[in-house]
Amino acid sequence: MSPLCRWRGWGAHFVAAVVAIDCPSAVAVAAAQARRTRAMREALGRAGEDEGEKKQAATLEAWLGELEADATTLVVGEHGVEYKAELLRALGGVKASASLLGVPLGHNSSFLQGPAFAPPRIREAIWCGSTNSSTEEGKELNDPRVLTDVGDVPIQEIRDCGVEDDRLMHVISESVKAVMEEEPLRPLVLGGDHSISYPVVRAVSEKLGGPVDILHLDAHPDIYDCFEGNNYSHASSFARIMEGGYARRLLQVGLRSITKEGRDQGKRFGVEQYEMRTFSKDQEKLENLKLGEGVKGVYVSVDVDCLDPAFAPGVSHIEPGGLSFRDVLNILQNLQGDVVAADVVEFNPQRDTVDGMTAMVAAKLVRELTAKISK
Repeated sequence: MSPLCRWRGWGAHFVAAVVAIDCPSAVAVAAAQARRTRAMREALGRAGEDEGEKKQAATLEAWLGELEADATTLVVGEHGVEYKAELLRALGGVKASASLLGVPLGHNSSFLQGPAFAPPRIREAIWCGSTNSSTEEGKELNDPRVLTDVGDVPIQEIRDCGVEDDRLMHVISESVKAVMEEEPLRPLVLGGDHSISYPVVRAVSEKLGGPVDILHLDAHPDIYDCFEGNNYSHASSFARIMEGGYARRLLQVGLRSITKEGRDQGKRFGVEQYEMRTFSKDQEKLENLKLGEGVKGVYVSVDVDCLDPAFAPGVSHIEPGGLSFRDVLNILQNLQGDVVAADVVEFNPQRDTVDGMTAMVAAKLVRELTAKISK
């Protein structure tokens, strides 16, 4: 078996294990593979004039090149996606089903990288025995016609093998497309920091064949041209989205930490920015939004720090004066439009309360977004 075939097999094993969450063997396999690949790269740097060393270095470089060129195949176990979609089609009566896809990426955060640990904690909270599996309008999450789960993209393990951000973004986009390829699945993405929204929205727009309208709830506009020298920073994701023409309208709600550049960039891209200092005036409008007409649908991106820290302390950037949880639910539940995909990002388990309060908040957001997507 070739090294690449072994790698592909490991990727499928890791994703399957992540779905189960508690599988230390998968973590060990991932760590071992990452160490092995780093050792290969170090060996390349040490290769001397000996012909044997040169030959070995060339072999290793070819293997790494093949891995990077084929990195987009390391997506969420496409056979699992196909199986779940076939099940829903067999059950019948399903136009759209929310499908959880974890993207545990945190290195593009400008402060703390804890959001990389969020997807398993959100899943755990979704199925916590302290609550039930119903949405507020009565949809049952344990019905696969409402919600499925295709696991996580092994993004950190790919990165540990030296794959750069351009290709990492491509891997995320291809993973989202792999989900969308299988009707009636629609991606509900668990971040991760907010940098993941760019490749996800790009994939949704490209797959549907045109721009979407975006409802973005956040304390920050995340629209810097290039934050701290990083084009893929979580603070620049919506600049990349707008530059790419992937959104027709972008509505940003909950803003209360916005600089002059954030406002200037908003004007440059025609963004509709709603700041918390005027929320009482804007509230009625925001709770009766109608989006998506004339485009390919609506994308919803919820940064957990849109909420006041009294409701969600487990975030990297604590910003007082935010939305209440019911404010957010009123905006989401009353939204008129076909929600084709969504994400919940920037939950940081490392800053959460001991009893996992913010994890439960993120899980509730996922639950209610599921209700908007599934039909």
